[in-house]
Amino acid sequence: MKPLIVFLCLCFQLTFSQKELKHEVYFETDQHDIPETEHSRLLLFLSKIEDIDIGKISIYGFTDDRGSDNYNLVLSQNRADAIKEVFSNNEFDESVITNVDGKGKILVNIVHEDNLSKIRGLNRKVEIIVTPVFPPKPKEEKKETLETADILKGDLKEGDKILLENLLFRTGYSYLTKDSKKVLDKIAEVLAERTNIYFTIEGHVCCTQGNRDAVDRKTKKRNLSVARAKYVYDYLEKKGVKHYRMKFVGMRRKEPLGGKPELDRRVEILVTRIYDKEK
Repeated sequence: MKPLIVFLCLCFQLTFSQKELKHEVYFETDQHDIPETEHSRLLLFLSKIEDIDIGKISIYGFTDDRGSDNYNLVLSQNRADAIKEVFSNNEFDESVITNVDGKGKILVNIVHEDNLSKIRGLNRKVEIIVTPVFPPKPKEEKKETLETADILKGDLKEGDKILLENLLFRTGYSYLTKDSKKVLDKIAEVLAERTNIYFTIEGHVCCTQGNRDAVDRKTKKRNLSVARAKYVYDYLEKKGVKHYRMKFVGMRRKEPLGGKPELDRRVEILVTRIYDKEK
């Protein structure tokens, strides 16, 4: 009996692992701008899938049954494109978005007149289908590298650029995870002691179109790379690093690393001046 239970549990887990995640966004009549309440619902959905190993994302736009076929095809495509832009603005890798299609109108069946308005409202939508990778990719073994704090203790020269390793930002936000703050504490301790080093803090984002900045979900402003750099700047200042030694700048998506997209959600330190004696 026990082997059967184990087998059933495994089947359930496999089915669940392969399950597609779906979300629908609804629009006003003749509009492709996302209503505020729907935008908030979409961001909540993005927060649920941001840690999933995504195989592909499909985005399909629809309209109600009113209007010409050509008009509805254009409108449904605009709605699908609007959703794709939200994914891009919130640092989701566009390479996994395999379909962004306007499907035109959804015809309604013969229904009672009282239900017609409601049904048409539900047909003015975009469907999002997220398919996880199955089986999940095995996690890569972490390579042993010199910690950032140790690098900062070593010999530095003007022009050196140091990646702040293991500083993990939440997707679409400028604040760090709890463990990342511990890493930044060590960096702050070194920089507070090495008073002869002046530097610029450079913030980066991933996955946006071209070299655009991403949108900060908290403020709704397209300046996420700046916000990340400013977060580190403020944190270091609170930990004793003098403000006049530091500058911060947002690099948008000018310098992608070319590896995993999430690695571009990063901050780097550019050494701009080193005095002979510590002040």
